[in-house]
Amino acid sequence: MRRSVWLVLLLAFALVVAACGGDDDAETTTTAGDDGSTATTAADDGGGDAVTQRGFRFVVVSHGQASDPFWSVAANGVNAAADDMGVQVEYQAPGTFDMVEMSEIIEAAVASQPDGLVVTIPDADALADAITAAVGAGIPVISMNSGSDDFADLGVLVHVGQTEYEAGLIAGQRFAAEGVGSAICINQEVGNTALDDRCQGFEDGLGVEVDVIPVDLADPTGTQETVNGALQANPVEGILTLGPTGAIPTLAALEDSGNLGTVKLATFDLGPEVLTAIDEGNMLFAIDQAQYLQGYLPIVLLTKYLETGALPLGSVNRVMLTGPQIVTSDVAADVLQYSEQGLR
Repeated sequence: MRRSVWLVLLLAFALVVAACGGDDDAETTTTAGDDGSTATTAADDGGGDAVTQRGFRFVVVSHGQASDPFWSVAANGVNAAADDMGVQVEYQAPGTFDMVEMSEIIEAAVASQPDGLVVTIPDADALADAITAAVGAGIPVISMNSGSDDFADLGVLVHVGQTEYEAGLIAGQRFAAEGVGSAICINQEVGNTALDDRCQGFEDGLGVEVDVIPVDLADPTGTQETVNGALQANPVEGILTLGPTGAIPTLAALEDSGNLGTVKLATFDLGPEVLTAIDEGNMLFAIDQAQYLQGYLPIVLLTKYLETGALPLGSVNRVMLTGPQIVTSDVAADVLQYSEQGLR
């Protein structure tokens, strides 16, 4: 009888010790799936819900570099999704906007036999062979950011982003509503079909011919000089830039020429300086495509696709829209906090 009492006391003591052991290293359990993948689940150490560590490896290849302010936010989304899904993700990009190099990066990624591939498609003709090779190898591919008109023809499962022509069309219509009768479109990556489509949509929405002014995204001083020269040669009432790398030098050009507040300006994509300009009334609006979500969602979709065989298709044309979201002075100050956190 006394022995039984001691056993009960020891058991109770063991339970108390276990309950107080939240500061110890979390235990992990590894299981193997039918497809040969592994998943490691870390036991909750008291700090929050456990995260299942899956044995999946994905490669993300974008045409823009993670050091670019826009793409750094997309990379933040990729990294956050990798942590949340418990998967390994490698982010790669060419050193500049170079379709030959990008194609080679995709081919190398395919050769490494990842469990899934995420790509941007700024030039479908240049990247078609590399992407279809991935599909032919049985690698599930999702596109993001650019390629909404071309992804399906290449065998890509779904696209995450915005439809660029329609986004440009909205910009042109809003300019027209502001009484703008002449405008230029500042394009930092001529040849990127997504950006070309934005300028075409802008022209159609505005209802007048719009000159496209090419600039170098890596040369803000040169961009400012180019915009100044364009305004002197052909004064206009409005300017649309296709990203912060064009918007910030254009703001400086307008200020230098005394046209700030007179020539109406809007841009694609966000950044602290863009949002501050909108809040201060020096820019009409920005069209946000939520690039953080463009990086985040494909990783989640690939993970669940490998686990369930199913994908949300977003719409009848398999585009999961993250934009366009119009940011005006009414909300710019609120959105600024998210931009400063690397989320917008």
